[in-house]
Amino acid sequence: MTSTASHQPILDKPFVLDLFAGPGGLDVAGHALDIPSIGIEWDKSACLTRYAAGLDTLHADVSAVRRDAFESLPPEINVLAGGPPCQTYSVAGHGAGRQALDRVKEYMERLMAGEPDEEIDKDLKSLSDPRTALVLEPLRYAIQATRSPNREKRPYDVIVLEQVREVEELWKHYAKVLEETGLPDGTKYKVVVDVLDTEAYGVPQTRSRAVLIARREGLGEPSLPSPTHHSYEAKEWNRRNGKTEHDQAAGQVHQPTLYDGTEPGTDEHRETGDEDLLPWRSMGDVLANPVGSHPGRRTPFLIRSNYGSSSNPGRRGVRGDQQPAFTVTGKISRFVVFQHLTESIVYEGARFSMNEAGMLQSFPPDYPWSGTAQAQQVGNAVPPLFGAHLLSAALGLPRPGPKELRKPWQPATEEQRAKLRSNGCGAADACTDRCPRPKDQVPPSSSMRPRKAKKAPAK
Repeated sequence: MTSTASHQPILDKPFVLDLFAGPGGLDVAGHALDIPSIGIEWDKSACLTRYAAGLDTLHADVSAVRRDAFESLPPEINVLAGGPPCQTYSVAGHGAGRQALDRVKEYMERLMAGEPDEEIDKDLKSLSDPRTALVLEPLRYAIQATRSPNREKRPYDVIVLEQVREVEELWKHYAKVLEETGLPDGTKYKVVVDVLDTEAYGVPQTRSRAVLIARREGLGEPSLPSPTHHSYEAKEWNRRNGKTEHDQAAGQVHQPTLYDGTEPGTDEHRETGDEDLLPWRSMGDVLANPVGSHPGRRTPFLIRSNYGSSSNPGRRGVRGDQQPAFTVTGKISRFVVFQHLTESIVYEGARFSMNEAGMLQSFPPDYPWSGTAQAQQVGNAVPPLFGAHLLSAALGLPRPGPKELRKPWQPATEEQRAKLRSNGCGAADACTDRCPRPKDQVPPSSSMRPRKAKKAPAK
């Protein structure tokens, strides 16, 4: 169900708590909609990016804050949002979460029945990868809000969650328990769940996400955001432009004109079909022209993904600048970029900078990526433009315009950054004992890979 109703804000003063906040995708989305937020993030480098961007942040473990510091959160928070870590559910991971789906559903039922946290935590230790249990944290936060004296036991009004598409089944179970069982205090929600394509909301990459939007009963029926752009169809693109699978595999991709001959980056050209929708945005739309410190990237260009295609690990997908990017992941820096010298001569050009990778995620130009593992930060983030559509639909706000988030980001001053870090870490220029240690949250690699049975020797 997508939104067709007129915009009627359901909350006077929305305030977002962003769990697993990463480098700030949902918070940047809130900034675009003039909605305040505070994020909880355990990764030090992601927090450094957030401080540099001027975002309120707690450098902390989400589970630890719920257990030990929930009362310190601002009581006016009324929107719970987040994207729990996806590694154990993603098809790119080792599947511990997918293998534990039924057990996770059972834990949801036990939480809603009001079973003590201590009993739940004891049993969760039996999971092969502790990150699998993090998908339960939004539900545990929703329950904790109804027990918080600091909040006068007020439940959250709105819940917005997103994850890899493989989590759709769990979001549907979330919906079931929120609608039918309700929180232990009796609070129930109206919920919608679906898998959405981010390029249908103006993000210049193909990326599918399972989303959940819930509103507390009495605040109206929730709806998903209406798409603003066409979804990308690879087969249709290839058919229109005379490409074959051999062309893609060999990297011999011709650069076609847009459907009606207009220039890229204008947002005015249209595809055939639904005239109310804009075409998906291409890499060239966002990277070709200079903006902020981005010098502009010469077109035409091709990128070769680090992923295989058609179930063949050795076949690397290839796209041109007039197509959306492949899903931006932590391996975006491995994408090989080819520039055209002439119609028939191609050379390898500079790979995407972190600024460019962020722009493909719909982050504003000049977003201040900081710390280490910056490519991983970019790949793990919620695309801000997509997040803005989710928040606007959840809260009944006008959807973001096509030019939202295209202006260069203004980073925090040194004074602002130091104050944010003092609040988030306990010191202006350092982590303290209250900050989490990464090694405490990630299990040894051997426990993350299911063992494969050895094949019997050939006779």
